[in-house]
Amino acid sequence: MTDFSDRRRMMVDTQIRPADVTKYPIIEALLAIPRENFVPDSQSEVAYADQSVPLSDGRVVPEPRTLAKMLDALDVRQDELVLDVACGLGYSTAVVARLAQMVIGVEEDEGLAAEAQETLSNSSADNAIVHQGALTEGAAEHGPYDVILIEGGVEEVPDELLAQLKDGGRIAALFMSGALGEVKVGYKSAGRVSWRFEFNAGAPVLPGFAKPEVFSL
Repeated sequence: MTDFSDRRRMMVDTQIRPADVTKYPIIEALLAIPRENFVPDSQSEVAYADQSVPLSDGRVVPEPRTLAKMLDALDVRQDELVLDVACGLGYSTAVVARLAQMVIGVEEDEGLAAEAQETLSNSSADNAIVHQGALTEGAAEHGPYDVILIEGGVEEVPDELLAQLKDGGRIAALFMSGALGEVKVGYKSAGRVSWRFEFNAGAPVLPGFAKPEVFSL
């Protein structure tokens, strides 16, 4: 039988710490959450590999390093409300639940959303719920949010999501340009979001987050 706890420790020691993620709450959360429970059963053996894990329809669970570095840059605090967009099967939501006061995962795929909620409930993540709906629409009824995390590639972030971020809040997104991507953190002040580069990464662009094609004659 696979010893996933050993793989979890190895993931932290060989992928997370060398990426300069040293905040104890993040390390503790990654060591505590059984990632193998939050990927498709067919992918459990690669749950802790340094790579993204396929879901369906081109969607993926981003590699652990990307999530950890995004959370490190966001510096989520225990009194904060977090929106986790494109939560998939709920892994990122489970991790954030150990850092924040409350986290709302958003997933538009009905099957993924239902499975994510069930796994989170079985994991005693009582401060996490999954909202099933369009990723680009977020979950305004539960906001506004101190922090927004987008779990996948984007070419642009819809204004509807930015509007759900509190003034003084932070948002992390992976902006893709072709095969190249940059994780940026946005800081909202006086109703405007200013973005700052954090690190390079890559992931497929999420449904609804591509820039509209512009046709010219």
